[in-house]
Amino acid sequence: MKKVLLSAIVLLVSVITASAQVSETKETPQLEFALQLKVTLGETYQVGDTQHGQRIVIPITGGTFEGPAIKGTIINGGADYQLANKALNRTELEAIYSIKTDDGVYIHVRNRGIIWNGKDANGNPSFYFKAAPQFEAPADSKYAWLNNALFVCAPDFSQQFQGIVLNVWKVK
Repeated sequence: MKKVLLSAIVLLVSVITASAQVSETKETPQLEFALQLKVTLGETYQVGDTQHGQRIVIPITGGTFEGPAIKGTIINGGADYQLANKALNRTELEAIYSIKTDDGVYIHVRNRGIIWNGKDANGNPSFYFKAAPQFEAPADSKYAWLNNALFVCAPDFSQQFQGIVLNVWKVK
């Protein structure tokens, strides 16, 4: 009986110690710059108020992208489909388009995000614009790494560019 009790205590101490080690080793995810997209846009149009909110469509007409391991052009024909809720000063966006690398590989992109104009805890104006692009690259290409990671992006308003500039980071 003493052996069983001693074994149970040793097991319990081992589990508690292992749990403590797991808690201590939690790391904050890091970001690694992946690419910058310079997206040219067509004329915005509004579908109007729908059952889901005000639908806005912004055509994607082209552009370029470049990062440490990728470079190319943005294909004409995609769009940014936005759903605005004026009462909440919030817009959900979903941009769907394709890109083509300089070596001829096509990659599908679906970028979902939120734009919010509100007030912080102190009542000061606050602006939030972040999105999470997902990439679909050919699995047998050198760009398959895009398929196997999460990404986040934010606009870069400091650029003198007619369109939108998005900086994209890989979550490590």
